[in-house]
Amino acid sequence: MNIIMLGAPGSGKGTMAKLIANDFEIPHISTGDIFRENIKNQTEIGKQAKELIDKGELVSDEITIKIVENRLKEDDCKNGFILDGFPRNLVQAKALENFAKIDRVILLEVPDEEIERRIVGRRACKNCGEIYNIDTYNKKACEKCGGELYQRDDDKLETVRHRLQVYKKQTAPLIEYYRDNIFRVEGKETAQETYEPVKIELSLVN
Repeated sequence: MNIIMLGAPGSGKGTMAKLIANDFEIPHISTGDIFRENIKNQTEIGKQAKELIDKGELVSDEITIKIVENRLKEDDCKNGFILDGFPRNLVQAKALENFAKIDRVILLEVPDEEIERRIVGRRACKNCGEIYNIDTYNKKACEKCGGELYQRDDDKLETVRHRLQVYKKQTAPLIEYYRDNIFRVEGKETAQETYEPVKIELSLVN
């Protein structure tokens, strides 16, 4: 089963994708994670991506499409996958049709003010990358490995608001593009409460 997670930054796509990946035994493919790995390793793509991401901009379609296409050729994607952060616009969606068939699109709907609160409160571990939120874990050290927690540049309020504007302009049209294959879910509740209707829906598709 091939799934796309749609929703604004901070709507909970990553959390939802991990739950789906665990239950349906398919890989969670996050373009954000791929780019962050390249940034950490200071690859050429990583350097280009960091400059754009720090400003709240998106990495170019050409680079993003190639990275995703290559990832979907790997063996663990034979029985399906969950795309998180791709496609981000109509150009990417049309390119995706050339190398993958999508079975279901899950749309998480969360108000802007809730997204701002969630993202600005996020903290990441410099060592292992674990993500926390100050609402539930307001400490300076990672519970998992003891590494220092910090606020990523792309999680600051000004950048978050810009990212939401970019999302509405470029990504929201995908809702119309996938209108015949979309499942909408309210994303304000806890992760488990949000996931229950998604799990039922995907079980029917599967």
